[in-house]
Amino acid sequence: MDEFCIARSMTNAIKAKQPRPKLTEGPVLGHLLRLGIPMSIGIFAVMSASVIDTFYVSRLGTVPLAAVSFCVPLLFALQSLSIGLGAGAASVVARAAGEGDHDRLSRQTTDSVLLALLIVAAVAVIGYLTFEDIVRFAGASDELMPDIRAYMQISFIGSVFIVAPMVAGNILRALGDARVAGFTMVVGAIINLILDPFLIFGIGPFPRMEVAGAALATVLSNAFAVLIMGWYMVRRERLIVLKIPPWDELMHSWWAVLRVGLPATATNVANPITLFIVTAAFATFGDGAVAGFGVAGRIEFLFAIPLLALSASIGPITGQNGGAGLHERVKEAFRTSFMVAAIWGMGTGIVLFFLSGIVARLFSDDPSVQYVTQLHLSIIPITAMGYGIVITASAGFNALGRPLPGMIMTFGRSFILIGIGVWIGGHYLGVLGIIIALALANIISGALALIWVRGANMTAKQNRKRKPVNP
Repeated sequence: MDEFCIARSMTNAIKAKQPRPKLTEGPVLGHLLRLGIPMSIGIFAVMSASVIDTFYVSRLGTVPLAAVSFCVPLLFALQSLSIGLGAGAASVVARAAGEGDHDRLSRQTTDSVLLALLIVAAVAVIGYLTFEDIVRFAGASDELMPDIRAYMQISFIGSVFIVAPMVAGNILRALGDARVAGFTMVVGAIINLILDPFLIFGIGPFPRMEVAGAALATVLSNAFAVLIMGWYMVRRERLIVLKIPPWDELMHSWWAVLRVGLPATATNVANPITLFIVTAAFATFGDGAVAGFGVAGRIEFLFAIPLLALSASIGPITGQNGGAGLHERVKEAFRTSFMVAAIWGMGTGIVLFFLSGIVARLFSDDPSVQYVTQLHLSIIPITAMGYGIVITASAGFNALGRPLPGMIMTFGRSFILIGIGVWIGGHYLGVLGIIIALALANIISGALALIWVRGANMTAKQNRKRKPVNP
């Protein structure tokens, strides 16, 4: 009965239409917390489901666990593409809200969602046809391929369901509303957790699907999230216009999104490419090293949730205030975000240092898996504040319509500091050298991002109006 009341209260909170707060007024820290807390809850739910999913797969053995670890960068690439396109849409919407231009919001929202769906659908088809070659290039052995194939085929077929809630959530946060996105993520994660054991182990009438069951549970939970978000966007907020615009208007709208979305996508796609590079480096030390890195990565992401939420929250604030010409508030948003990232990063790093051994033993009995998991969690999380500063700075600049700084920061961290560092470190110091290279990349990139922001231009790019067509 209590659970029913809680669910009904959450649903009523979504149905209750409240005026959106102005992010150009009031304490910046308050806005960061109001946007970040629902996002943190949502991301925590999703990442908890991901960690528990990893735990279930680990019960199948080291080979399935290593296979899924090879799949993660591919799925991360699709998610990063969606995040990048969502960042482009959110940037346009946030600046329009800051400028007080409300007429374009529904048209821009509709065009943004349509563009994201078309692009990700095309990428998913290409990925479905090429993923085996990609994972083999990254070092996947023949023993892992059946599980990789079973996981990725289902994941790519259902990949379109990843896009709509991500883009819609970015748009709503750009308007100052983080409740619905957080609620949708929580509900989707709960459905994923419920389905996981039934589909993986074949409980009751369900067939035993093993790693394919884990993939199907994720796809079905995303599909449900699409239904919730679609209903809200269409029926409650009326941000989706069910009318095809003239071609030139559509092209203008898409270009406004892509001008920020393409660099933001490149920035986000750099992360899974980096993950592939690091996975390949660990693969030279065996499947146990890859599995250990996969476990540690899931745990690390779980504790980095507030940093991810922070990067999702700063954009609406810098975008709206930049659009309104309030440059001091933009600077304050950067300063406050960096302070939060530093405090959280240090605190969680210390906690994981002491919990690393327990976590390693919980997820595997394999000594090689335990060694890599414990070593990674003892060193990397305490440097995560640098990563948090980089992603927060990148998101803040994207919302200002200035994606180049974020792209340079991320590319420098990913392809120079990590891409080169892990191979040098691995060559001379083995697994320890790879992990030291990752830690140094976080520290150096975070310091350079701080220096960049201090001297940066905080003026927002203005949204360009479409030129009227002469009758």
